[in-house]
Amino acid sequence: MKPSVVLYKTLPDDLLQRLQNHFTVTQVSDLHPNTVLAHAKAFSEAEGLLGSSETVGPELLEKMPALRATSTISVGYDNFDVDALNARKVLLMHTPTALTETVADTLMALILSSARRVVEVAERVKKGEWTQGIGPDWFGTDVHHKTIGIVGMGRIGLALAQRAHLGFGMPVLYNARRQHKEAEERFNARHCSLDTLLQEADFVCSILPLTDETRHLFGAEQFSKMKKSAIFINAGRGPVVDEQALITALKNGDIHAAGLDVFEQEPLPVSSKLLKMPNVVALPHIGSATHETRYNMAATAVDNLIAALDGKVEKNCVNPQVL
Repeated sequence: MKPSVVLYKTLPDDLLQRLQNHFTVTQVSDLHPNTVLAHAKAFSEAEGLLGSSETVGPELLEKMPALRATSTISVGYDNFDVDALNARKVLLMHTPTALTETVADTLMALILSSARRVVEVAERVKKGEWTQGIGPDWFGTDVHHKTIGIVGMGRIGLALAQRAHLGFGMPVLYNARRQHKEAEERFNARHCSLDTLLQEADFVCSILPLTDETRHLFGAEQFSKMKKSAIFINAGRGPVVDEQALITALKNGDIHAAGLDVFEQEPLPVSSKLLKMPNVVALPHIGSATHETRYNMAATAVDNLIAALDGKVEKNCVNPQVL
């Protein structure tokens, strides 16, 4: 008999078929308590769980006594209670490699669009404001040969460093828990303290996951240490930034601009002051949002679950210690 799994995300037909070839699949719309109650038998029997953007914690795990593995269609897993999964010896699989290049593209797009005021001036053109040769009030700032500071030198950080250094001639500073020899050898990147990075970088780029240590890592103190000409970029996790402190820094001119793909609350409330600021580029968490990458992420998540339930985990496991 095939193992049972619960799927809480729509998959392309071919990936759904691949999943069904290995498992008995119950599809649900979400992991809301009412949904779990309506499909109580399926949840109680499921050995696998696959989806994204839903909370998986002790309350749900109580309803899933047979669960052996869960697979998220994402690289981030802050919506999973890893301690609770470990306590029940449930594997957590994710997709750390499928979106690396695409998120690095998004970061570079935020750097360029915020420095050159692309969104702002494009809207001015659409409003009919371009009626003569442009003057300084339309000008942006250069990106090439400016110093980029990367906070979090993982796969995405390395891909961003490649674009910045080789494509734009940018000196690279980085802050991470340990030195990254590849970044230093390939891109002449310099490992430094966060304070040094904040003080020297023209672009401060956060690609950090959300943990107890990184929550509100960027606050009033950090923004005060940045150059007034500096631009802050965040495509990691929203709560890494104290959003009110960022708004104040932008309003007071403590930093020049910001390019943001993630926020403390998503979707970003229409009342957010960030949306009223011309020096803010705000994107709807599109870091990995291309057709190709989202397909690859889903395919990786399906393969991850198959490997986990077959006892053949070799990669992409958040908590391999439970094995």
